[in-house]
Amino acid sequence: MVPEKALPEIDSPTTGAQAPASDDWVAAVRELFAPLGRLAQKLPDFTPRTAQQEMALAVAHAIATRAILVAEAGTGTGKTFAYLAPALLSGRRTLVSTGTRTLQDQLYHRDLPRLTAALGVPVKRALLKGRNNYVCWFHLERNLEEGRFLEPETGGWLREIRRFARHSRSGDKSECATVPENAPAWSYATSTRDNCVGSECPHFDDCFVFRARREALDAELVVVNHHLFFSDQQIKEEGVAGLLPACDVMIFDEAHQLPDLLPHYYGESVSTFEALRLAHDARVELSTLGGDFRDGVAVVDRFEKTTRDVRLALPLTGTLRGTIADLPDSAPFVAALVTWQAAASAVHQALAAVAERTELLAKLAEKAKRFARALDTWQQAAPTGNGEEVFWFDASAHHLTLNRTPLTATEAVRDLIAASPAAWIFTSATLTVGGRFDHFRHQMGLTRITEKPSTAARWESPFDYRRQALLIVPDAIPEPNAAGHREAVAQVARRLATAANGRTLVLCTALAAMRAVAETLRTQGGTDDAPFVVLTQGDAPKETLLARFTTTPRAVLVASHSFWEGVDVVGEALSVVVIDRLPFAPPNEPLLAAQIARMKRAGSDPFLTIQVPRAATLLQQGAGRLVRSERDHGVLCICDVRLATRGYGKVLWSSLPPFRRSRSLAVAENFLRTLFPEPRETAAPSGVHSDGAP
Repeated sequence: MVPEKALPEIDSPTTGAQAPASDDWVAAVRELFAPLGRLAQKLPDFTPRTAQQEMALAVAHAIATRAILVAEAGTGTGKTFAYLAPALLSGRRTLVSTGTRTLQDQLYHRDLPRLTAALGVPVKRALLKGRNNYVCWFHLERNLEEGRFLEPETGGWLREIRRFARHSRSGDKSECATVPENAPAWSYATSTRDNCVGSECPHFDDCFVFRARREALDAELVVVNHHLFFSDQQIKEEGVAGLLPACDVMIFDEAHQLPDLLPHYYGESVSTFEALRLAHDARVELSTLGGDFRDGVAVVDRFEKTTRDVRLALPLTGTLRGTIADLPDSAPFVAALVTWQAAASAVHQALAAVAERTELLAKLAEKAKRFARALDTWQQAAPTGNGEEVFWFDASAHHLTLNRTPLTATEAVRDLIAASPAAWIFTSATLTVGGRFDHFRHQMGLTRITEKPSTAARWESPFDYRRQALLIVPDAIPEPNAAGHREAVAQVARRLATAANGRTLVLCTALAAMRAVAETLRTQGGTDDAPFVVLTQGDAPKETLLARFTTTPRAVLVASHSFWEGVDVVGEALSVVVIDRLPFAPPNEPLLAAQIARMKRAGSDPFLTIQVPRAATLLQQGAGRLVRSERDHGVLCICDVRLATRGYGKVLWSSLPPFRRSRSLAVAENFLRTLFPEPRETAAPSGVHSDGAP
């Protein structure tokens, strides 16, 4: 084993962040962010920040030396421009990966155009997403012609998608305003790697996916998302040509997400949704051949039936996410899995017998083969596991996913980075726990890379947190697992929202808690003549809810996991953030439970090693929703007394911004009343933009 190497940390932005003076382009980076530099001259809203300039120089140094840089930049530092500008000025091909497709769009459509215009540098840039984000003419047209759908509205949606695609240059479904992104119709209007017929497609010259790929291959800067990047790496490891070009600079924004996401990218999943799509595509393709293929269609029909039966074999009540060991009676489920696997094997044999007829039949036969093999592995290994992977299911009301997930992907990521000649830059506002990078470094395998120079750098937010905001942990609230805690959270939120005249975001760690708090606020919130407008996650798309929240007087938004990050409301429209409890992941989550068990066997403390660091990162993200600019003020309320009473609370405290602190709810109410002495009659001036704002 390669001995661990400690990476140098830059805990002060005044040390260690200087780039080689001999590089002219690095000198240009320094000048760019200067008080009288080009950005200050070209961008009216640009504010020179020492931390932003020094981060840009650290990025330039990493690019020049093809090194690894782990850079934590507090909210307001301007990290987006700090990593983009050096990459653009370097002239080296760059890949930027973001945490979500939404942030990907914001970076590409807003931040990059502003920066390239200010720099006066003509840069070929491309936006690339996974196949299922682009309209596929082949499947759209044939499914419209076939016309059999499970959902009655699908036909109408598909015709709307066709109208959109006829006038769209990108074919990106995020640009189709008339069809929801989660509409089932998109599965009939997009392709996968398994059913794309490539150059054999009659619509190949008009293919949106290959057009986007060609642009990416020709671009100097490509914007992707984490899922696409690591999925592409898996494809390349299988010896298949990937979508992404080789690059000299690899930048990962929102990098705090990577440690928890990586095991899933290096695992394998099969789902009933995927199986039903395979059956649909096979049936449609067989029907186009002519002649008598009724036997093959019958095999596909049996596979479709067993797919539906396997979900029904799993109890609708009780545990819907877990392992076979979590089921009180696993026999019906195991029997259904055996039948499903046999049906998948039969589909493979039936399709393989006619695979030479069309390119799509050959691909579907290969897909059925991989599906049957994955099911065989799952049913053989799932009951006992193998010590290095966890086999678990995730079931919704209509679908089931079977997952095979490694307990860690550290070695795979370490090998990927170590073998690459590129510079690797990981950045986020929340990479440290208690001011240290240890957790992120170990999870990413960076401590064992000797092939490349490595640096970890940290820059504090420029905000005056002690002046701008107050953090309270109410002293009279019950512990999270005690009776009455959810009701108490709702009452705390009601009192703070009353003092702030709305303007409140309530973040819950579970959907059940979210619904309970929202219902209490609807029935008891505000007064008869001035009730709160309670918005709840799921009532509308995320961006729609945020727009309503920022423009509606006396608004309270109650949300769960998807609102803990990526919410950037600037101005007084968001002045209170209430967090219902410390965001510890449930210890019975299948992957976490397996990781905990392994660490215990090794004699380590999984709570302090895994659970506390993860909770600290998510808590930082939730807390970061409050202060988004120098003019923001407000209250962060964490309704969990363990933050003040448990020993691990010190680690969590030290990971949060340096707010003023109090245990008194009355102190918080008085502070808010000084900010908002009068009820809000109209919407407060505010704005919503990405976390990557320059």
